[in-house]
Amino acid sequence: MTFPLRIALVAGEASGDILGAGLMQALKLRYPQVEFIGIGGPRMEAEGLQSYFPMERLSVMGLVEVLGRLPELLSRRKRLIRTLIAEKPDVFIGIDAPDFNLTLELKLRQAGIKTVHYVSPSVWAWRQKRVLKIRQACDLMLTLFPFEARFYLDHQVPVRFVGHPLANIIPLQADRQAARETLGLESEAMVVALLPGSRGGEVARLGALFLDAAERLRALRPGVRFVLPCASRERRVQLEDLLSGRDLPLLLLDGQSHEALAACDAVLIASGTATLEALLYKRPMVVAYKVAPLTYRILKRLVTSPYISLPNLLAERLLVPELIQDAATPDALAQTLAPLLDDGAVQTEGFGVIHRALRHDASEQAADAVLKLAGRV
Repeated sequence: MTFPLRIALVAGEASGDILGAGLMQALKLRYPQVEFIGIGGPRMEAEGLQSYFPMERLSVMGLVEVLGRLPELLSRRKRLIRTLIAEKPDVFIGIDAPDFNLTLELKLRQAGIKTVHYVSPSVWAWRQKRVLKIRQACDLMLTLFPFEARFYLDHQVPVRFVGHPLANIIPLQADRQAARETLGLESEAMVVALLPGSRGGEVARLGALFLDAAERLRALRPGVRFVLPCASRERRVQLEDLLSGRDLPLLLLDGQSHEALAACDAVLIASGTATLEALLYKRPMVVAYKVAPLTYRILKRLVTSPYISLPNLLAERLLVPELIQDAATPDALAQTLAPLLDDGAVQTEGFGVIHRALRHDASEQAADAVLKLAGRV
């Protein structure tokens, strides 16, 4: 007789929702009697999770920006700890969102619930002492990248490198023409994808900047067209407001970020998971990021890594240009992007090696690790 398995998951943003949904699918295949509780987005809900509250309430960027939402976040976490201790899941899985999830994991582990953290925080880049809390909070760390697993092994944290699910989902060679047909783009057009982020705060800081850069790029490369995938209905409304009064040949998409990346010749992109997706699609990119001035000053003192974007961290060298804070001006972004439309292969030739290294059937590996921890293998 097989006993029902109850898994609690908490994801805080769109990238976590994708990872959570893949893990839930893999768990259901291995253990059909599984039940899911917690917090997730539309993809996780489609796999059978009834979210306690909208995932969007956890999506906050920046050290300073979070302060305005802190009372709500702390209140929600306190209630969630009580709920989950009462529900007694066999395993709790915190997906990314470390500032929210690590304390949650610590409290649940102290209450006798096994805990997994899926997606390593950037402890190797800054706040390295946080590894001590991770060791206390987690029975197991699941990392997407091999350099992260090495860090945890050095710090005696139980870890498993699972690879990245997107490396299996995205083909080694994407079909640009098929993607263009899907989106109604001319096969010979020069196309740039704009990805200013999935969170409201990111779009507020980067949306107008990216559109200004697009206008400058048109002057340098007449005939260029743009595609901009909107992560949600709220982001679409936000971007439509930013586009008002501009004359740009730009196609707004609902979701479809993968189609946009497959279809384009180059990408202007916010630092984050999307940079990995651009790498997996072998598209040349310029990475930009802006946060509140105080957040930036604090981070500059704390961050020890020379890079912020995943392609550079994975390559352990400067593979893609990073224009951060004051360096991210419309002119600078356009000037850096323009040459990539002529010859992007200079940047992308190392992308295939990284893609193959991350192809590990991540969701299946993660499901296997979770079931072993729960004693169901």
